[in-house]
Amino acid sequence: MTIAELAKDFTELLKRGEDAAAARKYNADDVGSYEAMEGPMSVCHGKEAVKQKGDWWRENHEVHDVSVAGPFVHGDQFAVRFKMEVTPKATGERMTMEEVGIYTVKDGKITEERFFY
Repeated sequence: MTIAELAKDFTELLKRGEDAAAARKYNADDVGSYEAMEGPMSVCHGKEAVKQKGDWWRENHEVHDVSVAGPFVHGDQFAVRFKMEVTPKATGERMTMEEVGIYTVKDGKITEERFFY
């Protein structure tokens, strides 16, 4: 499978709201995840840690709407653009978030994800 094919399938899963399935299918066992924030979820290493970060996100945010654009492929990386309407449970204030995920692929698996917002 080419990086373009992997990126397309991964992104299609995201567009259908199947982010956990996309991660299970394509994340490398030693995947690294980097968020543009501080705190315990800012850096995660390993498939299980990234899964736990996703579980934490879903438990702490009410998601009203998500749009996904892409993928945009370049070499061994691809980007995906997200726009989300969410209400963090901590504040109760609905907000719009825009984010770009950059994914690095090696040997048919995503080895790194970085999020910019």
